Amino acid sequence: MTSAQREPVIGCLPPAWLCEMEGGKDVRVESAPYSCSTCDGGEVPARNLTRRNRKVRSLSTSSASTSFEYRRTQSLHGPSPVTTFGPKACMLQNPHAVMHIQDPASQRLTWNKPPKSVLVIKKIRDASLLQPFKELCRFLTEVKSMIVYVEKKVLEDPAISGDENFAAVTKKFCTFREDLDDISNRVDFIICLGGDGTLLYASSLFQESVPPVMSFHLGSLGFLTPFKFENYQSQVNQIIEGNAAIVLRSRLKVRVLKENWEKKARVDEKGIILTNGDIESSRKAMQYQVLNEVVVDRGPSSYLSNVDLFLDGHLITTVQGDGVIVSTPTGSTAYAVAAGASMIHPNVPAIMITPICPHSLSFRPIVVPAGVELKIMLSCDARNTAWVSFDGRKRQEICHGDSITITTSCFPVPSICFRDPVNDWFESLAQCLHWNVRKKQNYLSSEDEEF
Repeated sequence: MTSAQREPVIGCLPPAWLCEMEGGKDVRVESAPYSCSTCDGGEVPARNLTRRNRKVRSLSTSSASTSFEYRRTQSLHGPSPVTTFGPKACMLQNPHAVMHIQDPASQRLTWNKPPKSVLVIKKIRDASLLQPFKELCRFLTEVKSMIVYVEKKVLEDPAISGDENFAAVTKKFCTFREDLDDISNRVDFIICLGGDGTLLYASSLFQESVPPVMSFHLGSLGFLTPFKFENYQSQVNQIIEGNAAIVLRSRLKVRVLKENWEKKARVDEKGIILTNGDIESSRKAMQYQVLNEVVVDRGPSSYLSNVDLFLDGHLITTVQGDGVIVSTPTGSTAYAVAAGASMIHPNVPAIMITPICPHSLSFRPIVVPAGVELKIMLSCDARNTAWVSFDGRKRQEICHGDSITITTSCFPVPSICFRDPVNDWFESLAQCLHWNVRKKQNYLSSEDEEF
């Protein structure tokens, strides 16, 4: 395919498992060189994602303005993730290479412009976080002169609103409300204070490009929060300077299509009801970005859940049990691992399918390529409805005719690492989950060998 035949794309879009890196050996492919258009102003060759029905600036030399939409890649490695995060952050690019096999230890954050705004997310109703929250906000506003965004309900805490010494700082805050205010193009990076739930909440606030996220371990488990708050000033300074490693945590794009059945009465010209009404159906579509997992379960019913699972349009199995978990590699260490799944490093492009208490001895968790499309529907002979939740939120009932379509999103969560993606992950396995903790076997001496 010639360069003239290629389709224009939005942003730097290498395949999910192929990415620019610092150092390391590169793998050449037959494609024109690319660089980050945001950072370098260069051209970007076509990859797998296009955009329709929305006017955007084309990065192709042949067209200046076209309409595109994202579509799912045909590659089994999943859709190419965007490599620009929020208004100013992007993946550091190597201008001397065309494409690389992604080295997790070499993913680095860089800024095309100095960051000026930060979103601070604090765990609600946790008194132990009040002092760290106030210290961090003072540092960001008074020392770093940054614009600080804080959710409005955080400031409604009497311990914050009633603190006269902190009033001068709160007046400088920009506030927002979840599901009402769009801050996606206003925040340069995010700081989370709390546990793993704060990172999941941060992800839910951004349905497209997510700014880099720095998570401090001030909760209970802390598998996804590698930073200690004791040295927050030097660590935040490093992030602002662009000196940090990142891991791209893939998300799931979930589309829920629900059948709405309504009974409408027929009325004559005088308003007299002629019949009880005909049943009419309409469809309602909802879309979510999920960082951990989609859980389909039997809800309050005592019957087994009975749902059909499709992969790229083909029925692969019917889940009979308490339910099924569809998770990202990041979510593989959450509910999925408790249900018997394997743990997957977040750099691996994959989707994990895990049954919950299946009524079968042979139904084991499976890993499928990130590029597939999964679809879950209630079986026609199911005795009861099912329920679905997304990262533990937005729980809703699934009835006959409803469908849940799941693909890998092209908008990952760029999570800032304490050291690098590999060391941080194994450190979390050891410290949080006590992976492979066992009493050491005694050394066998030469005298013992005689017996």
